[in-house]
Amino acid sequence: MNDPSELSLRSRLSELARLFFTLGVIGFGGPAAHIAMMEEEVVQKRRWLSPQAFLDLIGATNLIPGPNSTEMTMHVGFARAGWLGLIVAGSAFIVPAAGLTLLLAWLYVQSQAVPDLAPFLAAIPAAVLAVIVGALWRLGKKAVTSLPLALIAIAVAVALVAGLREIPAFLMGGVGGGALLYAVRRPSQSPRVRSVAPLPLAALVLQGTAAALPSLGTLGLFFLKVGAVLYGSGYVLVAYLEADVVERFGWLTQTQLLDAIAIGQLTPGPVLTTSTAVGYLVQGIPGALVATVGMFLPAFVFTGLLHPLVPRLRSHPLTASILDAVNAASVALMAVVTVQLALGALGSPAAWGIALVSLVGVLRYKVSVVTLVVGAAVAGGVLVWAGIPV
Repeated sequence: MNDPSELSLRSRLSELARLFFTLGVIGFGGPAAHIAMMEEEVVQKRRWLSPQAFLDLIGATNLIPGPNSTEMTMHVGFARAGWLGLIVAGSAFIVPAAGLTLLLAWLYVQSQAVPDLAPFLAAIPAAVLAVIVGALWRLGKKAVTSLPLALIAIAVAVALVAGLREIPAFLMGGVGGGALLYAVRRPSQSPRVRSVAPLPLAALVLQGTAAALPSLGTLGLFFLKVGAVLYGSGYVLVAYLEADVVERFGWLTQTQLLDAIAIGQLTPGPVLTTSTAVGYLVQGIPGALVATVGMFLPAFVFTGLLHPLVPRLRSHPLTASILDAVNAASVALMAVVTVQLALGALGSPAAWGIALVSLVGVLRYKVSVVTLVVGAAVAGGVLVWAGIPV
């Protein structure tokens, strides 16, 4: 691994800003794709983290609220340059997506229609799928190293396919499976496990009655509350918005909310930048800024508090077993998501061709993520223009 002490703090912060801004621009495909891109750049290419350290951070991140892939950028930033690195890496990843979402929301208000970017985005999921498969192969070999871990991964995958939500599945696989794993390993001498206080999680409750035009403070508190308690994938946000923004408060109509969600889906980076579009539709540019800050601020706090604890979890037999089990569960989740993405992305011979070519590029020729995404976008545009379905 590269030693951070060999570079000045300014150089490390500059590296983090460039890398995660780039990933924020090309980061299509959701959390699994983002984490796969990070693994390629941070572990394989730059060697800032070992495969085991990266895997441990994935497992730990799945246990706290907030957008997992965005929190992983913050973990990498913290490991590279402390709290400043956490802030720079997380912000650099969020800003491109939020900026593009804000631009599309402005265009939507001007034209009352979501811009049609489908021709350029059609082939990107196929290329991103190849990146995910490559990362899944590398992480899986590191995480699933024994029969008990393989059984834990299989059990979690089956539970997820059967409809169990992510957090119960992780608790089942991580805590339950980790305890069984610890019993199987039966260390001859187990050091006393020091208790680690749980991360403080303030229950932020938004008070007040429904209002057609909320104040910026009310809007910010709403998204701060959501960001502090949102578990699972970013798509869970849709349920929160439907229940409160439309039904409870009446800030947007059903159609406006669906269009805001569509805008969030069109942009790269974290899915939670849908909050940027909602904030803009409710209160213009100030609303977009307040909503975005409120949504992502808890992730900065939780990640900064969690990061120093991860090595301590690895240092004790019981918590190390739990972390190993959570890592296996995380790989299982990535595998399930990969299959789901494949079912949606590979609907034509052209998409299969792009995916296979991209996979060869990832595994055999180590083609960069940027090259794959840009190449897929160009190929998609050309194929759609030529009348070939992607």
